[in-house]
Amino acid sequence: MQIIADLHIHSRFSRATSRDITVNNLERWARIKGLSVLGTADFTHPKWFSELKENLVEEEGILRTKTNFPFILETEIYLMFKQKEKMRRIHLLVLAPSFEVVEQINDYLRKKGRLDYDGRPTFGLTACEFVESMKEISDAIEIIPAHIWTPWYGLLGSKSGFDSFEEAFEDQVKKIYAFETGLSSDPAMNWRVSFLDNYTILSFSDSHSLWPWRLGREATIFELKELSYKNMVKAIRTREGYKGTIEVEPAYGKYHFDGHRFCNFSCKPKEAIEKYNNICPVCKKPLTIGVLHRVEELADRPEGFKPKNAFEFKTILPLHEIIAKVLNTVLSSKRVWNEYEKLVNAFNNEFNVLLEVPFEKLRKVTKEKIALAIIKNREGKIKIKPGFDGKYGEIILEQEKQKLLPF
Repeated sequence: MQIIADLHIHSRFSRATSRDITVNNLERWARIKGLSVLGTADFTHPKWFSELKENLVEEEGILRTKTNFPFILETEIYLMFKQKEKMRRIHLLVLAPSFEVVEQINDYLRKKGRLDYDGRPTFGLTACEFVESMKEISDAIEIIPAHIWTPWYGLLGSKSGFDSFEEAFEDQVKKIYAFETGLSSDPAMNWRVSFLDNYTILSFSDSHSLWPWRLGREATIFELKELSYKNMVKAIRTREGYKGTIEVEPAYGKYHFDGHRFCNFSCKPKEAIEKYNNICPVCKKPLTIGVLHRVEELADRPEGFKPKNAFEFKTILPLHEIIAKVLNTVLSSKRVWNEYEKLVNAFNNEFNVLLEVPFEKLRKVTKEKIALAIIKNREGKIKIKPGFDGKYGEIILEQEKQKLLPF
């Protein structure tokens, strides 16, 4: 039973999220995308948690809608604390096995701060304290460092200051089994850091909307005999039933290169170090050090290294991005939606279109230029001007003949 899971999303109660996020809308767009299971998002928020209990029925740790679409209880926690005389700011993804356990989690967190002001609440707990407290509630709770390389809130990001999981989690590190790559890195980049071999590589979207160019843009593939919370967590912890990930090209992510968004300046790590001394040449302030740079700092293996028994991954950009670029219009335009709906209606869901349907079938349903771009996307032949400092990377098709930033 192949399962494509996106277990890191947000509800409308998180900051900078779509007001249209409801359980019903999430189910609708997850099915269109081709996802098999979704995280619930934001189970710490009282109003959203109440909606989850009203709309979902619990069975074997899986929550199901009236039409039988599965969700897993999930939230993201923001920890801000001082450790070794330095402020640390990290995001952790938390999975829970039942409503009952979530109620215990929320009871504990209410004693540490407010839950009602944001779907991703902030606490002054250390990473070690948080893990220990969660495991005291239930060993079935899964804690996953989120988007670990992101500068501002990733465990290994340039602003967080941690250089290893042991440094962050101390004596609780053995209770961490996996990490999330984030949009600006992929498994190949993470393979360069040997201590990460001990952890399962997961990818999820961290979506703040329900639209298919956000939801499921990254996901993790499992093959389980039966979908249950227990089986999912076992796959994460032991890799039994884990099959790999679906990634976007890391250059598409918002923090791949070094740079300053408001100065419209970006560069490769080598340039940042050797030419600019990590200082922005426009405003003369320190650059935001991106994921590629940070991986290079911690890497103890050469580029291209692949560990023994490494799991494969697929690299694709969302279908809306491809169509919009070919048509030279915005993602949400009617023209893009028309082509998108034709393809999804003909071939069941977006992942099927992106990963499986051959060119000859695609060209019968959509414009040949779009069909060709879908195949190029599948083959990893679409170039991207890398993202930096919170700005997404930009797709550049060959016919545009624009000068690319060097990779």
